[in-house]
Formats: sequence, C-alpha cells, structure tokens
Amino acid sequence: MFYHVAAFVTVAVWGSTFVFTKLLLLNGLSPAHIFTLRFAIAYVLLLAFSLARGHMQWLALPPTGQPGSLRATLRQELLMLLLGVTGGSLYFLTENEALNYTTTTNVSLIVCSCPLAAALLIGLFYKQERMRKVQLAGTLMAVGGVAIVVLNGHFVLHLSPVGDALALAANLCWAVYSLLMIPANRHTGALTVTRKVFFYGLVTMIPYYMMVPEWPPLDVLLRPQVVMHLLFLGVVASCVCFLVWTWVMDKLGAMIATNYVYVNPVSTIVVASVVLGEQMTPFLLLGTLLILTGMYLADKKKQQM
Repeated sequence: MFYHVAAFVTVAVWGSTFVFTKLLLLNGLSPAHIFTLRFAIAYVLLLAFSLARGHMQWLALPPTGQPGSLRATLRQELLMLLLGVTGGSLYFLTENEALNYTTTTNVSLIVCSCPLAAALLIGLFYKQERMRKVQLAGTLMAVGGVAIVVLNGHFVLHLSPVGDALALAANLCWAVYSLLMIPANRHTGALTVTRKVFFYGLVTMIPYYMMVPEWPPLDVLLRPQVVMHLLFLGVVASCVCFLVWTWVMDKLGAMIATNYVYVNPVSTIVVASVVLGEQMTPFLLLGTLLILTGMYLADKKKQQM
C-alpha cells in the first residue's frame, strides 16, 4: 500500500506542474527554458547528494573481473542515454511543442493515455506482463475517465495533424521510458538511474540550443515568483518525484506504476481550481470515479497472477 500511495502522490504532484509551468510561461519563459532549469536544479541536488553519500559513480560499471565488462558498461550508459531522451528532453519538447499546434484538450487526451501504450509495449517484450481481460477492461475504463475529465462536457475535438503527431510522440516517449526502466532498475540503483536521466536529458538539449540560442533576461529569472515556481519544479516535481518514481517502478512494476498517470489530469484540474480559480464540474467527479475504478481492476488482476 505504501508504494501505491507514493505513486499516487508523485503523479498528483506532476499534475500540478502544468499549473506552475503555465505561470512561468506567463512570466516570459519558454517550455525549453523551464525544462532545462528544472532538470539542472534536480541534477545539481542529486549530484551533491551522491557525493555526500560517497556513492558517486560516473559510469554504470559492472562488477570488476567479469568478461566483457567494458561492453556491459557501454551498454548501460546507452540505456541511460535513452532514458534521458525518452523521459527527458524529447518527451518534454514534443509535449510542449504540441501545444503550439493543437489544443490543450488534444494534448492532454493523447499524452495521458500513455499507460495504455506502455502496457501494450511492455507486453510485447515481456510475456508475463501482458494484459488479461480484466486488466484491459480496467485500462479502457481509466482512459474513458481521463477523456471525461479533460473534455469536461465539451465533446468537440479539433484535429491538427502536426500537433496531434507531436503529442503522440510524447505519448510513445513515455511508453518507451517505462519499458527501458525495467532493465535499468535491475542493474542500477534508483539514485544513479535518476541522476543519469537528468544528466543525459540536459546533454541532449544542447542541439536544440544550438538552433535556438535565446535565453530569458536575468531580471526575469530573479523575480520571486519565478524563483519559487522553478524551485518547486526542480526540487519537488523533478528531483524528489523522479527519484520516487524510479523506486516505485522497481517495487510495483512498470505496468502498474504507469497506470497512475491516469490521475494526472484530475490533480491538474484540482490545483488549477485552487491556484488559478478555475471552476470544477461534476464531470471531474464522474471521470475520477471511472479512473480509480479502472485502476483498481487493472491492478487487482495483476496481483492475482
């Protein structure tokens, strides 16, 4: 139960990040700036923590004396690089860029259905993780709940090939990230995995800044509200939440943990109603009920296997 609570709280915090990201956008920061700053803050904190504990390890080195240890090390680092791209730079860039071409509703619906994509992808590579009928029914019920919450009674979708394709790319990025986290957790501790995700996420942003070298003025970055929002995103939503999420995925399994992403839009709306004064509707309650029931069914079948 503790691991489930940890997963729920983590996703609830991630849901609130949309609100704080919106506030930073209103202060003149771009999505790329926000991603870079929050990951940089998180990486520095995890690096300092690793050094303080004396567990610093630049490479994911296997036990010494094993044949092919260099090849195993390079394979591990390639895995960490892919995690940094799929769970970091490419995921955030495609998700945020999609908002420039299509509606927030489309992006939310497509991105928040990533647990279904992750379940199908994981089942493709791990036979024991394939969904049974009850799991599939629960997953589809949760997806329906997400649709009700996001659409909020306005059942109109505006198709945009470019924007929807970018949102789908973000969806697939997180699905691949969930898949790759399975072998990563087998060989490397949660602290090292999380730190490397931030490191490679930042490194793979360099090509973007070579094409778009602009940066916000210093006076904007030093505004008290900007500093507070960035600290929340960097310390809580990135450093703490990514570390907990890596640990939770190892304890619960990638498929069960990823199902908690369905809670994301619910927490977004709740926080938006408190911080931004946006109105909550009965559709939120109905959608939340479907999401929780669907998650229960999907998890219950897994526990009985």
